Amino acid sequence: MGRRTKGRRAGDGCARSWHGRTLAATAAAAALCVPLAPAGRAVAAPGTAEARTADARTADVTTGAEGASTAADDPSAPYAFAEDAAPVEGASGTTDSELLRPGRTYRSSVGVAGRDGRLYYRLELDAVSDAYVSVTAVPRPGATVSYSDGLKVSLQDANGRNCSFSGTVHFGATQSPHPVAAWASRETSGEQYACQAAGTYYVVVERTGAGGSRSRTTVPSGTGSSAALPWDLELGYVSEPGLKSSGSTSAPEVWDSASPGPLVGAAKSRRGGAGFSGAAPLGQGVWKDGISPGETLFYKVPVDWGQQVHATVDLGSASGGEGSVGTALVMSLYNPVRGLVDDVGSGYDGRQRSAALDPLPPVAYENRYALADRVSGMRFAGSYYLVVHLAAQVADRFGEGPFGLTLRVRVDGKAGKGPAYDGSPTPRDVFTAPEDGSDGTGGETAADGAVGTGNGGGDAGRGGVMKLIAVGGIGTGTLLTLTLGLWTVIARRRTVRTVRPVPEDADTASASLPTRAPAPWEHGATRGR
Repeated sequence: MGRRTKGRRAGDGCARSWHGRTLAATAAAAALCVPLAPAGRAVAAPGTAEARTADARTADVTTGAEGASTAADDPSAPYAFAEDAAPVEGASGTTDSELLRPGRTYRSSVGVAGRDGRLYYRLELDAVSDAYVSVTAVPRPGATVSYSDGLKVSLQDANGRNCSFSGTVHFGATQSPHPVAAWASRETSGEQYACQAAGTYYVVVERTGAGGSRSRTTVPSGTGSSAALPWDLELGYVSEPGLKSSGSTSAPEVWDSASPGPLVGAAKSRRGGAGFSGAAPLGQGVWKDGISPGETLFYKVPVDWGQQVHATVDLGSASGGEGSVGTALVMSLYNPVRGLVDDVGSGYDGRQRSAALDPLPPVAYENRYALADRVSGMRFAGSYYLVVHLAAQVADRFGEGPFGLTLRVRVDGKAGKGPAYDGSPTPRDVFTAPEDGSDGTGGETAADGAVGTGNGGGDAGRGGVMKLIAVGGIGTGTLLTLTLGLWTVIARRRTVRTVRPVPEDADTASASLPTRAPAPWEHGATRGR
């Protein structure tokens, strides 16, 4: 209460300052009303461990089902959930399932494999839009996973028919707990027969795998089996409008499948995010980062209609240790609706290793009619996500790291014209490729090479500070412009012989300045990781 009262009085003071009798007092008040950082608190250098720790402590955390922690309030948490994710509880049956709305992100959790590991959520769909639901599963700290543990997502109609092949992902050979995402869809275009009518549909989320530690060896002390602990979930629902007119229902048969020459040159530093919503933007180029065993880093690359994306990941050599880890490094590519397109893995024996995604087709609406996931997933323009995970087992042989990581990203082809949608997708900008890979920052980096925008990898606090400075700067500039404008008006009025006196208590800041006119993803293949 005390802080709110103090803030209110300060605000009133700024408001009252605008009622002063002189323009000089008005200009001074404009400068004094700019928000400043709290005094007496040292600010850590951006990108440092101290800064990331401070950001984690001060982040605004959205608490999900069963009180699971996030990367914001627990540095050991494996995933940073979207700040605006709304809590939603999955139902054990369709009758009591909760409604998901397009464009929204939700947070939930799923219990142990088996009956308790199946949840239902509800959608209300029209007869023309395509619907995409992606679910990211995050095992909690301390959980262990097996090769077959995974997640299955289905979208069904009121008669229990699947609208598409169910998306299934497994942790695979890494057997290292980390965020994995699966997706399902309802499509109204092409040669589809089921799920075409408007009405109620259901998202079914299931845990798959051994079903508990009973089928496995004894779990080490201090840990819990994958099936014994719930997994946290982040759900996203995207709606894609239909086309104004029907077109080809066949995927392109010819495209450039040759591997491009490698990108070389000095690498720029870019810290990866800790979740999809905080993915660090990457443009074409060579980028470096550090990754620790058990860590997962998220990046996003803008790919427009007609363009091809190529990506290679290099893991640097270790400074000590011996032996090898069969599948240590995994890089996955997800499309703009967080649908898995393809992935690649590599073993590690302490020497530098490199892995590259196989060539992918150019982004085209018609790719959705292809049979292969890696082709049909390239159906949208927008931000494509590169997700890199280093197996926790690496620490047992080569130490805690971090280990050097290099990403080589290439985007080929000229941006083309997109399909003629009969409406807008939800969210509106989901199929728009940000310019320069930086969401408006122009790819500029600070002195330490970190991108000058907030991300879930620990720079959120720095992004907030920049926003504060920007708001303060814009506010000051607007106020000063207003002051000068008023000054000019009054000066001109003084040249007129008959001037009506202005009352002393008149609000001279109430006049408004004229505003400037505005200038003209079948994805049924089971994935192993």
